[in-house]
Amino acid sequence: MQIIIGLLYANVGEWCVHKYILHGLGKNKGSFWAYHLHDHHNVCNHNNMRDPIYQTLHLTTPNTQSKELLVLMVIVLLHAPILLAFPFFTFTVYGSLGLYYYKHRKAHLDPEWARQHLRWHYDHHLSGRNNANWCITWPWFDYIMGTRVKSNMMD
Repeated sequence: MQIIIGLLYANVGEWCVHKYILHGLGKNKGSFWAYHLHDHHNVCNHNNMRDPIYQTLHLTTPNTQSKELLVLMVIVLLHAPILLAFPFFTFTVYGSLGLYYYKHRKAHLDPEWARQHLRWHYDHHLSGRNNANWCITWPWFDYIMGTRVKSNMMD
């Protein structure tokens, strides 16, 4: 049961962080979160979803990838206190974070792969509907919340 709850929790968290933090707080150009909308989305819009910052690891300079990894590490640390009480839940969340990073990075290095395997994220970036399709790893919560909007460009 901890694994199922962990998967659902991670998907809801991904949706909420993307919608309310990255796109909500990120609208303010002076915000830490602005990297997502003002850097990542702009680069992807000009490069047909490709974001070259993911080609190599640049942890010493603030950029989309280093900030994304910092946020993921903070999420890992925030969940550490419950590890002993709920180990399967916590490791499911950790695995989901790893899978998120893998899929998100791969999607922006290989847009054709994203078009085939992460259609909802591809739609988020390239359909002109970046106020929908908030999930990256799996589109479950987008379907529940009615924010999974399919584009005609996929046919």
